Amino acid sequence: MTKPDMTKPTTGQAAAPAVDEHGRVEQAAREAEPPPSPLRRVLDSGAGRNLGLVAVLVLLALVGAATADTFLTASNLLTVLTQASIIGVLTVGVTFVIIGGGIDLSVGKVMALASVWATTVATQSFGPLVMIFCAIAVGVGAGMVNGLLIAYGRIVPFIVTLAMLISAQGLAEQISGRRSQIVTDPVIAGIANTRLLGIPLLVYIFAAVVAVGWVVLNRTTFGRRTFAIGGNPEAARLAGLDVKRHTILLYMVSGLCCGIAAIMIASLTTTGSSTHGTLYELDAIAAVIIGGTLLSGGRGTLVGSILGVLVFTTITNLFVLNNLATEVQNIAKGAIIVVAVLIQARAQRSSG
Repeated sequence: MTKPDMTKPTTGQAAAPAVDEHGRVEQAAREAEPPPSPLRRVLDSGAGRNLGLVAVLVLLALVGAATADTFLTASNLLTVLTQASIIGVLTVGVTFVIIGGGIDLSVGKVMALASVWATTVATQSFGPLVMIFCAIAVGVGAGMVNGLLIAYGRIVPFIVTLAMLISAQGLAEQISGRRSQIVTDPVIAGIANTRLLGIPLLVYIFAAVVAVGWVVLNRTTFGRRTFAIGGNPEAARLAGLDVKRHTILLYMVSGLCCGIAAIMIASLTTTGSSTHGTLYELDAIAAVIIGGTLLSGGRGTLVGSILGVLVFTTITNLFVLNNLATEVQNIAKGAIIVVAVLIQARAQRSSG
């Protein structure tokens, strides 16, 4: 009598499950890796990254004090804050979009388009309230178009916002005839020159936008949904969230910030111009990145983004005070972005 072959499964007997070699190797690697130290856990957290940016600002202040006598003067520090205010307002909107899993390359030129539309002779003839309304309406409208194309057109955010950047630039040039439009309204022109307790009104506007943005992001349902959709849009959809509508709202928030920034830059320069906002989108995105917000979405802090804006603005101020070339300044900014991304990658591996 022939003995059955014990190496083969008999009828009704399930085959042995295949071994997931890749999963086994990853599991062994995780078990072999030593647990992170308390210091490393703190540095990888949001608070730790913010403290690191504060330390960078302190280091830059020390360098500034050692290399330029005027760096730590009150007038220069207010100059830094004023320069940071416009890009800072744009950065608030970009932070919302990136945490929500998107990207917005159009903020600089949407701001320029809003400034041009708000400073035409026809618009200025209706007074400052209409100018402010037009700037905000243009920004929110452009954001809505971005959101609709991304949510319902299913086009990649990079492509949509890049197309909006080009279109906004062309429309701004068409409206202005490639000429700077002078702000003749005294109320709008006086915003940048107004000071309260010695601090420019632009800084107060910047602080107000940041405060409102922080509350919305961290203390409202809208903020919690933003993190959820950025972390896993499919899981958010299955949980009952309207991902498409929320995506549109995120880009409208970014557009709203563009409209506010347009009034600020029109007041600061007393002009509306298609040249406003050139490369501002890159500065805003870079500030968000070094502030600890993941480009893949789902994690980030508004405080970190604002600290990133202050770091870049302080570096620019240091280079100006020391008469250093713009090329070197751009190299330094690029190096900072690379280091920030490397730190993010390390934090992701640690959390994984």
